[in-house]
Amino acid sequence: MSQKATDVVEAAFQHYRSQDREAALDLYADDFSFTSPRDDHLDKAAFFERCFPTADRMTEQRLLHVTPADEELVLVLYEYELTTGGRYRNMEAIRVRDGLIREVQVFFGGAV
Repeated sequence: MSQKATDVVEAAFQHYRSQDREAALDLYADDFSFTSPRDDHLDKAAFFERCFPTADRMTEQRLLHVTPADEELVLVLYEYELTTGGRYRNMEAIRVRDGLIREVQVFFGGAV
């Protein structure tokens, strides 16, 4: 896997935290799919409407590991603190192809 896929993933997290929707849109494929324990295969429009605007619920988010798993898959472990208190960790499996994020699968972790 080239460094470029991990760069795309890191940029997506940066745009999410800064809520730079326009810059983020360019990183996601038109056929993008987002799945989490609360969301089942949201398309790109639904993801940007429902999930992307949620960064303000966090006071901090730190990427602990951004690790290539194969030619297209990047695994990300991150830790975040909510404005309401509590620190948590999640894992994401992010598929990047041709420089675009095609799929995100989020796995919720517990309190840290």
